[in-house]
Amino acid sequence: MFTAPDGTLAADRMAVAAGHPLAADAAMAMLEAGGSAIDAAIAADAVMGVVEPMATGLGGDLSAMILPPGAAPMTYNGTGRAPALLSEAMVAALPGRRIPERHPLSVTVPGAVQGWADLHARFGRLDFAGLLAPAIRIAREGFAVGPVCAREWVLFGDVVRGDPGSRAIYRGDAIPAAGAHFANPSLAGLLERIAAEGPAAFYRGASAAAMAAAAARAGALLAEGDLEAHEGNFDVPLRQAFHGLEILECPPNTHGLGVLDALRRLEGEALPMDEPQTVLKIVEATRDGMKEARRVVADPSGNTVCTAIIDGDGFAVTMMSSIFKRFGSGIGVPELGICLQNRGHGFAEPGHVNGPAPGKRPYHTVIPAAALKDGRTHAVFGVVGGLMQPQGHVQLVTRIAAWGQDVQESIDAPRWRLERDDAIALEAGTAPGIAGALAAAGFADATGAGDMAGRNDFGGAQMVMRAADGTLRAGSDRRKDGTARGR
Repeated sequence: MFTAPDGTLAADRMAVAAGHPLAADAAMAMLEAGGSAIDAAIAADAVMGVVEPMATGLGGDLSAMILPPGAAPMTYNGTGRAPALLSEAMVAALPGRRIPERHPLSVTVPGAVQGWADLHARFGRLDFAGLLAPAIRIAREGFAVGPVCAREWVLFGDVVRGDPGSRAIYRGDAIPAAGAHFANPSLAGLLERIAAEGPAAFYRGASAAAMAAAAARAGALLAEGDLEAHEGNFDVPLRQAFHGLEILECPPNTHGLGVLDALRRLEGEALPMDEPQTVLKIVEATRDGMKEARRVVADPSGNTVCTAIIDGDGFAVTMMSSIFKRFGSGIGVPELGICLQNRGHGFAEPGHVNGPAPGKRPYHTVIPAAALKDGRTHAVFGVVGGLMQPQGHVQLVTRIAAWGQDVQESIDAPRWRLERDDAIALEAGTAPGIAGALAAAGFADATGAGDMAGRNDFGGAQMVMRAADGTLRAGSDRRKDGTARGR
């Protein structure tokens, strides 16, 4: 194992890229114990729910892109559905005929726990309880809050303070600073019950009753019957050729098809690296791909975590989980140490193909992805950050496929973010001339117009890629608290 000049980690047998060092360590421990990439990803995801509570947790959803060695790629959709009591008339009565981002009607069924169980049942090698052991220990003993995590905790402090349950769980009266110690013993207890009893400990009994009671106190519709009825499903990826690679994305209810639509528009185009007109072509293709996703799915936005892994047998996975907006709906369940997600904000207005309905999955921004080369696994990757996810995919894929960049170089490169179809924000360090070309094409400057407390969020990527010599390359986004590990 060594680190390349651009910061890419190189490994011979196995590699992990995750959003926090403790999550990467947990994943590597599972791989070294003989676990599969799925075992490692579950362990990392459980840790992420402890150490980055504004982004993910047991109150949210999970999706995965899965590439088993010697078998066809597949996806897993662990996204939850709207409560049975939700009706079109309720949404039609709201201002704008849409569910606001942290309205009680935004609460949907959390799918992550069932996702862990389903993925482990099919692909796991290690005992399920052992996969949760690192997260249980960290939740009980506590951890040092990361700098990016601490900054977002402060930015969204009002969400935490707006609900008694969240205020108690997430220290709304004394939000922890970077490096401060934070523990969540209630979450540790919930994880212990899930480790011992499986998903029934979450979707039935006392845990389900606690979630339903917290929802009811806040005016949300989530009920015990909604939790008991939840199930996830395996599916087949969508595919698109692009500059020698085949890009795999999850099918709807995600917006992965918007990425593939953009790449289809760019396939066959000459794309000289970082030229202003090249960037303009990519921006316009991405805008049009996202418009198509809005037409057939819904409007995008949100927050997520991502883990990318290739194990010693060549099993590859991108696993992503999310509670959507920072701290989700803001509705905390103090007995469980979690908050409930707000995916219902992803529904369009009544009458749209993505309009609200009882038991329906809303449009979902979580899009774990992969790339094949000559039919074999080339890379697994994801980009967190809601609206940034499809845009980040297009930018990363262009850099590794069309421009031949290594993993960390492609992740570190300055990004752009469309905040509207006609407004774009450019990250610091963007090459000279690009702003002018975009302005000349009619794109307004959207700097400061983002939905992250009024800031532009350029996302956070994780990627593991197989090099031509068969070794692995891994990179983790410096915009987050993550890291890469390998052997």
